[in-house]
Amino acid sequence: MARTPAGTPHDPRGAERFNEERATYAVKGSSEKGAQPDLETGVAAIRETVKALPAKPGVYRMCDARGDVLYVGKARVLKNRVTNYTQVDRLPTRLQRMVSQTRSMEIVTTNSEAEALLLEAQLIKRYRPPYNVLLRDDKSFPFILLRGDHAFPQIRKHRGARRAKGNYYGPFASAGSVNTTINALQKLFLLRSCTDSFFSRRDRPCLLYQIKRCSAPCVGRIDENGYSELVSQAQDFLSGKSGAVQADLERQMAKAADDLDFETAAMLRDRLRAATFIQGSQAVNASGVGDADVFALANKGGQIGIQAFFIRGGQNWGHRAIFPTHTKGVEEPQVLTNVLAQFYEEVPPPRTILVDRELADQDLLAQALSDIGERKVEISVPQRGDRRKLMEQATRNAGEALDRRLAETGTKAKTWREMAEFLELEDVPQRVEVYDNSHIQGAKAVGAMVVAGPEGYLKNQYRKFNIKSAQTNDDFGMMREVMERRFARAMKDDPDRETAGKDGDKAVWPDLVLIDGGKGQMSTVRDTLAEMGIEDVPLIAIAKGPDHGREGREVFHFPDGREKTLPTNSPVLFHLQNLRDEVHRYVIGAHRAKRSKAITASPLDEIPGIGPARKRALLLHFGTASKVRAAALEDLQRAPGVSAKVAQQVYDFYHAGG
Repeated sequence: MARTPAGTPHDPRGAERFNEERATYAVKGSSEKGAQPDLETGVAAIRETVKALPAKPGVYRMCDARGDVLYVGKARVLKNRVTNYTQVDRLPTRLQRMVSQTRSMEIVTTNSEAEALLLEAQLIKRYRPPYNVLLRDDKSFPFILLRGDHAFPQIRKHRGARRAKGNYYGPFASAGSVNTTINALQKLFLLRSCTDSFFSRRDRPCLLYQIKRCSAPCVGRIDENGYSELVSQAQDFLSGKSGAVQADLERQMAKAADDLDFETAAMLRDRLRAATFIQGSQAVNASGVGDADVFALANKGGQIGIQAFFIRGGQNWGHRAIFPTHTKGVEEPQVLTNVLAQFYEEVPPPRTILVDRELADQDLLAQALSDIGERKVEISVPQRGDRRKLMEQATRNAGEALDRRLAETGTKAKTWREMAEFLELEDVPQRVEVYDNSHIQGAKAVGAMVVAGPEGYLKNQYRKFNIKSAQTNDDFGMMREVMERRFARAMKDDPDRETAGKDGDKAVWPDLVLIDGGKGQMSTVRDTLAEMGIEDVPLIAIAKGPDHGREGREVFHFPDGREKTLPTNSPVLFHLQNLRDEVHRYVIGAHRAKRSKAITASPLDEIPGIGPARKRALLLHFGTASKVRAAALEDLQRAPGVSAKVAQQVYDFYHAGG
């Protein structure tokens, strides 16, 4: 029987690791694009692929008639694994359906099965196939970064790629837990959190020094050696040596008290309280565990929930509930394997991973994670002691989180059904797009689209539109431009509407368009789409009601001119208000970012080929951008760090045609 889908972690060293000794094959089936799913045709396409397959490890992709990836899998021996899909009688119904949709396959060979695991994870993340178990989580995990590229290192919250030089501590389960910890660490170690530019401009201590959350290295209140000692203590504390740090602070406090230096003793007392707060805020007792991630799985009513605890240095840095999708028909150990593999695609693995059951491909997964972390990673099921107690707590939390999820899902499903009825839709929408614009008297205008589905917001589908052609203060013109650009793209990507009704994150066409506005916005959107030949996309405009009040009396405008309202206590009204508020939040944030960028922009930014270093050199030499514009060629050439070629380029930019 063919192995059930698996996901795998990301290799941060990049895809070039797979460039050696690999080959790609693409074999098309005989069916034309747009053919109906057919088991016999799918098997024929797979058999055609098998003829060219080597007996090597690698990754295979199964694609439908449109070229969309249905499934990504890995194999120790490609020929044997892919051949299994031709024995359809042995396949479960789910995989038979996948084979019936398959029209081509793409194969990549690798040097080992562990490398195949890593490549498989990259491809699952890129394509998000419908037949793979997916870790559906748009939120990246925050870390604490203690920078290492400055004489007085900064401590701050960090998300995304870890490119900055320094020590990263995490992951934390939420931004709130990071912020709380950083605030306490500032009180404990008095490390700066300001940016380098703010640090370099100070001539007196800022407020953080006054409230005893910074040692003010910017104005020399502490020397480099003294600050380095604080940094070393912070590193020890975050690495699990909190007891030694506290003992050292207690000794210093006792000595200060003996010397009658009560001010210093009081400061050290406050720092000790901060250390106690950090340790006391741990909701899970993780003493003696060291660095470990803990995963426990719960399964109720066909739904799966996984609870994750993040333990670093014996301290609990938070927990998160994970609810994977596409798990029907997949064994629980395989689901947990897939989730772990995809989870560590972005998060660096600790030395120890504790799970509540033996995993499928457990040794192979441990090997792949060891390759990522460049150190040995152990995956084990705890049997006794503190680790077993921690696992029991994670198991209990997994069940409770899944119960809450099921209760919320039932309520959400009812709300979505009632919303579909109220808005007169044929079925519950899988993809809802909400639109709004933001500007100040027409300046820095931005349009925005947020996307939601029955399972929540699809943040990786959000889009911003920089308004280009609409006239100042023309809200209708801005909305027209956004609609033209959005649906021109939809008509290009999927002219036959083949993705209509699919999962929200896979669809190109929406099942419902919500517009923030009244009759005018509705007319504009309706007429714009009609001119494009689109008349079957459901449209609803949501206005704030009489006098733009906020008492929950929104009016819903339909394309045919009808208006409807909902009771002020209606769950459907609250749901639609939340959708509108989400697009408000997103578009206002985009507008503010654009405005802030414009405020800090320099006229020199417009000169092609002038980077930050040369721009800085010109401004330091001449003082202002206007003086750069007025400078003679000879003066530009005398500026430090500016070559004759660059000087000529700047001069020509300002004097072209003069």
